[in-house]
Amino acid sequence: QVQLVESGGGLVQPGGSLTLSCAASGITFNIYTMAWYRQAPGKQRELVASLATDYGTNYLDSVKGRFTISRDNAKNTVYLRMNSLKPEDTAVYYCNARWFNAVHWGQGTQVTVSS
Repeated sequence: QVQLVESGGGLVQPGGSLTLSCAASGITFNIYTMAWYRQAPGKQRELVASLATDYGTNYLDSVKGRFTISRDNAKNTVYLRMNSLKPEDTAVYYCNARWFNAVHWGQGTQVTVSS
């Protein structure tokens, strides 16, 4: 049974930082491309950052220079370090694991940026 369990979300003031974690089980973690998506109310889910098995990365333009995705294959965990948070970063953040046609999602964690 595949499980992706996110943690680390919460309420933070503008300019603050958060680190999201996603612990995976039930998959061969090191062969999967891992990614973070987000979905704000009334908006479509969008790709925030992805990290391939060769450690190639891809970032949403609006988070470049502020967010960093990383992975620890020994812990089967992917992280998203978010700095200089803005109110427009408010969303539910989802962990995603992909290997060819095998795609798995976490349940999501809420990030709210507000003063």
